[in-house]
Amino acid sequence: MARSAKRTKMAANKTHASTPSLGDVAYKKVLEGLFDKSIPTGAFVSQSELVKLLDVAVQPLRDALKILETEGVVTIHPRSGIEFLKLDLELTRSTYQFRTIIERAAAMRYAETGDMSEFKDLKERHEILISDIKSGQFDDAILDRVEDLEEELHGNMVASLHNPLVTTTAARLKNYVRLIRLDRLMTPPLALKTLEEHIVILENLEKRDLSGAEAAVSAHFQAAQQRLLGMF
Repeated sequence: MARSAKRTKMAANKTHASTPSLGDVAYKKVLEGLFDKSIPTGAFVSQSELVKLLDVAVQPLRDALKILETEGVVTIHPRSGIEFLKLDLELTRSTYQFRTIIERAAAMRYAETGDMSEFKDLKERHEILISDIKSGQFDDAILDRVEDLEEELHGNMVASLHNPLVTTTAARLKNYVRLIRLDRLMTPPLALKTLEEHIVILENLEKRDLSGAEAAVSAHFQAAQQRLLGMF
Protein backbone atom coordinates (compact mmCIF):
# COMPACT_ATOMS: atom_id res chain seq x y z
CA MET A 1 0.00 0.00 0.00
CA ALA A 2 1.33 3.45 -0.90
CA ARG A 3 2.47 5.48 2.10
CA SER A 4 -0.01 8.33 1.59
CA ALA A 5 -2.94 5.97 1.20
CA LYS A 6 -1.89 3.94 4.22
CA ARG A 7 -1.56 6.98 6.48
CA THR A 8 -4.88 8.41 5.30
CA LYS A 9 -6.62 5.15 6.09
CA MET A 10 -5.06 5.03 9.56
CA ALA A 11 -5.75 8.66 10.43
CA ALA A 12 -9.33 8.67 9.16
CA ASN A 13 -10.23 5.36 10.81
CA LYS A 14 -12.91 5.35 13.55
CA THR A 15 -14.20 2.47 15.63
CA HIS A 16 -17.56 1.58 14.18
CA ALA A 17 -19.67 -1.47 13.51
CA SER A 18 -18.36 -3.97 10.96
CA THR A 19 -20.62 -2.48 8.30
CA PRO A 20 -20.17 1.31 8.31
CA SER A 21 -23.18 3.53 7.78
CA LEU A 22 -23.35 6.06 4.95
CA GLY A 23 -22.70 8.74 7.55
CA ASP A 24 -19.53 6.92 8.62
CA VAL A 25 -18.39 6.74 5.00
CA ALA A 26 -19.06 10.45 4.53
CA TYR A 27 -17.15 11.22 7.74
CA LYS A 28 -14.09 9.36 6.47
CA LYS A 29 -14.34 11.02 3.05
CA VAL A 30 -14.33 14.49 4.60
CA LEU A 31 -11.22 13.65 6.63
CA GLU A 32 -9.55 12.10 3.61
CA GLY A 33 -10.31 15.26 1.65
CA LEU A 34 -8.53 17.29 4.32
CA PHE A 35 -5.60 14.90 4.55
CA ASP A 36 -5.03 14.78 0.78
CA LYS A 37 -5.60 18.56 0.57
CA SER A 38 -8.49 18.37 -1.90
CA ILE A 39 -10.25 20.35 0.83
CA PRO A 40 -7.86 23.08 2.03
CA THR A 41 -7.76 23.75 5.76
CA GLY A 42 -9.55 27.01 6.49
CA ALA A 43 -11.72 26.60 3.39
CA PHE A 44 -15.30 27.90 3.26
CA VAL A 45 -17.43 25.78 0.94
CA SER A 46 -21.09 25.12 0.32
CA GLN A 47 -22.79 21.85 1.12
CA SER A 48 -23.50 21.26 -2.58
CA GLU A 49 -19.80 21.74 -3.40
CA LEU A 50 -18.88 19.11 -0.82
CA VAL A 51 -21.49 16.69 -2.18
CA LYS A 52 -19.91 16.92 -5.65
CA LEU A 53 -16.32 16.89 -4.44
CA LEU A 54 -16.71 13.88 -2.17
CA ASP A 55 -19.37 12.03 -4.18
CA VAL A 56 -21.65 11.51 -1.20
CA ALA A 57 -25.39 11.98 -0.68
CA VAL A 58 -26.69 15.05 1.13
CA GLN A 59 -28.10 13.40 4.27
CA PRO A 60 -25.04 11.27 5.09
CA LEU A 61 -22.88 14.35 4.58
CA ARG A 62 -25.06 16.34 6.97
CA ASP A 63 -24.76 13.57 9.56
CA ALA A 64 -20.98 13.54 9.15
CA LEU A 65 -20.69 17.32 9.37
CA LYS A 66 -22.65 17.37 12.64
CA ILE A 67 -20.11 14.97 14.16
CA LEU A 68 -17.19 16.91 12.73
CA GLU A 69 -18.62 20.11 14.18
CA THR A 70 -18.70 18.58 17.67
CA GLU A 71 -15.06 17.56 17.11
CA GLY A 72 -14.10 21.09 16.14
CA VAL A 73 -13.10 20.25 12.56
CA VAL A 74 -15.83 22.33 10.91
CA THR A 75 -18.21 25.16 11.72
CA ILE A 76 -21.62 24.96 10.06
CA HIS A 77 -23.05 28.32 9.02
CA PRO A 78 -26.77 27.79 8.22
CA ARG A 79 -27.75 28.88 4.70
CA SER A 80 -24.18 30.02 4.14
CA GLY A 81 -21.63 27.22 4.06
CA ILE A 82 -19.17 25.00 5.84
CA GLU A 83 -16.04 26.53 7.37
CA PHE A 84 -13.14 24.14 7.90
CA LEU A 85 -10.65 24.31 10.72
CA LYS A 86 -7.81 26.76 10.16
CA LEU A 87 -4.35 25.71 11.25
CA ASP A 88 -2.61 28.23 13.46
CA LEU A 89 -0.36 28.61 16.48
CA GLU A 90 -3.19 28.37 18.98
CA LEU A 91 -4.49 25.08 17.57
CA THR A 92 -1.00 23.60 17.73
CA ARG A 93 -0.48 24.71 21.33
CA SER A 94 -3.92 23.53 22.43
CA THR A 95 -3.57 20.15 20.73
CA TYR A 96 -0.19 19.39 22.26
CA GLN A 97 -1.24 20.67 25.66
CA PHE A 98 -4.21 18.28 25.64
CA ARG A 99 -2.10 15.36 24.37
CA THR A 100 0.41 16.01 27.15
CA ILE A 101 -2.30 15.96 29.82
CA ILE A 102 -3.64 12.63 28.57
CA GLU A 103 -0.36 10.88 27.83
CA ARG A 104 1.47 11.87 31.01
CA ALA A 105 -1.11 9.83 32.90
CA ALA A 106 -1.01 7.13 30.23
CA ALA A 107 2.79 6.83 30.41
CA MET A 108 2.65 6.30 34.17
CA ARG A 109 -0.01 3.60 33.84
CA TYR A 110 1.86 1.92 30.98
CA ALA A 111 5.10 1.95 33.00
CA GLU A 112 3.27 0.32 35.89
CA THR A 113 1.23 -2.29 34.03
CA GLY A 114 2.77 -2.71 30.56
CA ASP A 115 4.37 -5.92 29.31
CA MET A 116 8.16 -5.81 29.69
CA SER A 117 8.68 -7.82 26.50
CA GLU A 118 6.58 -5.22 24.67
CA PHE A 119 8.85 -2.43 25.93
CA LYS A 120 11.96 -4.33 24.85
CA ASP A 121 10.54 -5.14 21.40
CA LEU A 122 9.55 -1.52 20.77
CA LYS A 123 12.94 -0.27 21.91
CA GLU A 124 14.78 -2.76 19.70
CA ARG A 125 12.72 -1.76 16.65
CA HIS A 126 13.41 1.91 17.36
CA GLU A 127 17.14 1.22 17.60
CA ILE A 128 17.15 -0.71 14.32
CA LEU A 129 15.28 2.08 12.57
CA ILE A 130 17.64 4.72 13.97
CA SER A 131 20.58 2.68 12.67
CA ASP A 132 18.97 2.36 9.23
CA ILE A 133 18.37 6.12 8.97
CA LYS A 134 21.92 6.90 10.11
CA SER A 135 23.23 4.53 7.43
CA GLY A 136 21.57 6.71 4.77
CA GLN A 137 18.25 4.96 4.26
CA PHE A 138 15.35 7.38 3.98
CA ASP A 139 12.40 6.63 1.73
CA ASP A 140 8.67 6.02 2.00
CA ALA A 141 9.27 2.63 3.62
CA ILE A 142 11.35 4.28 6.34
CA LEU A 143 8.67 6.94 6.88
CA ASP A 144 6.06 4.20 7.18
CA ARG A 145 8.14 2.54 9.90
CA VAL A 146 8.50 5.85 11.76
CA GLU A 147 4.74 6.35 11.58
CA ASP A 148 4.04 2.77 12.67
CA LEU A 149 6.26 3.08 15.75
CA GLU A 150 4.69 6.44 16.59
CA GLU A 151 1.22 4.93 16.38
CA GLU A 152 2.17 1.84 18.36
CA LEU A 153 3.99 3.53 21.25
CA HIS A 154 1.46 6.31 21.82
CA GLY A 155 -1.46 3.99 21.10
CA ASN A 156 -0.23 1.43 23.64
CA MET A 157 0.13 4.10 26.30
CA VAL A 158 -3.38 5.45 25.78
CA ALA A 159 -4.85 1.92 25.61
CA SER A 160 -3.27 1.08 28.98
CA LEU A 161 -5.72 3.47 30.66
CA HIS A 162 -8.66 1.27 29.55
CA ASN A 163 -10.84 4.37 29.31
CA PRO A 164 -13.11 4.59 26.22
CA LEU A 165 -13.63 8.35 26.70
CA VAL A 166 -9.88 8.94 26.65
CA THR A 167 -9.49 6.63 23.64
CA THR A 168 -12.12 8.58 21.70
CA THR A 169 -10.57 11.93 22.62
CA ALA A 170 -7.09 10.71 21.70
CA ALA A 171 -8.39 9.65 18.27
CA ARG A 172 -9.77 13.15 17.69
CA LEU A 173 -6.47 14.69 18.74
CA LYS A 174 -4.66 12.42 16.28
CA ASN A 175 -6.73 13.97 13.48
CA TYR A 176 -5.68 17.43 14.64
CA VAL A 177 -2.03 16.38 14.74
CA ARG A 178 -2.31 14.89 11.25
CA LEU A 179 -3.72 18.18 9.94
CA ILE A 180 -1.09 20.27 11.72
CA ARG A 181 1.67 18.12 10.22
CA LEU A 182 0.35 18.27 6.65
CA ASP A 183 2.86 20.85 5.46
CA ARG A 184 5.78 19.61 7.53
CA LEU A 185 8.56 17.96 5.54
CA MET A 186 9.90 14.99 7.47
CA THR A 187 13.70 14.91 7.19
CA PRO A 188 16.25 12.42 8.57
CA PRO A 189 17.23 14.76 11.46
CA LEU A 190 13.57 15.27 12.43
CA ALA A 191 12.87 11.54 12.26
CA LEU A 192 15.93 10.80 14.39
CA LYS A 193 14.92 13.36 17.01
CA THR A 194 11.47 11.80 17.30
CA LEU A 195 12.82 8.27 17.56
CA GLU A 196 15.48 9.23 20.08
CA GLU A 197 12.85 10.92 22.26
CA HIS A 198 10.84 7.69 22.07
CA ILE A 199 13.92 5.76 23.22
CA VAL A 200 14.09 7.90 26.38
CA ILE A 201 10.43 7.12 27.08
CA LEU A 202 11.03 3.40 26.52
CA GLU A 203 14.10 3.35 28.78
CA ASN A 204 11.97 4.70 31.60
CA LEU A 205 9.21 2.23 30.82
CA GLU A 206 11.72 -0.63 31.06
CA LYS A 207 12.83 0.62 34.48
CA ARG A 208 9.19 0.86 35.62
CA ASP A 209 10.03 4.48 36.45
CA LEU A 210 6.61 6.12 36.53
CA SER A 211 7.80 9.68 37.11
CA GLY A 212 10.61 9.25 34.59
CA ALA A 213 8.19 8.03 31.91
CA GLU A 214 5.85 10.92 32.65
CA ALA A 215 8.70 13.44 32.37
CA ALA A 216 9.98 11.86 29.14
CA VAL A 217 6.55 12.11 27.52
CA SER A 218 6.24 15.76 28.57
CA ALA A 219 9.68 16.53 27.12
CA HIS A 220 8.83 14.70 23.90
CA PHE A 221 5.62 16.65 23.34
CA GLN A 222 7.26 19.94 24.24
CA ALA A 223 9.99 19.31 21.67
CA ALA A 224 7.48 18.17 19.04
CA GLN A 225 5.39 21.28 19.63
CA GLN A 226 8.41 23.52 19.21
CA ARG A 227 9.31 21.82 15.94
CA LEU A 228 5.79 22.38 14.64
CA LEU A 229 5.55 25.97 15.86
CA GLY A 230 8.59 26.71 13.71
CA MET A 231 6.38 26.09 10.66
CA PHE A 232 4.18 29.15 11.37
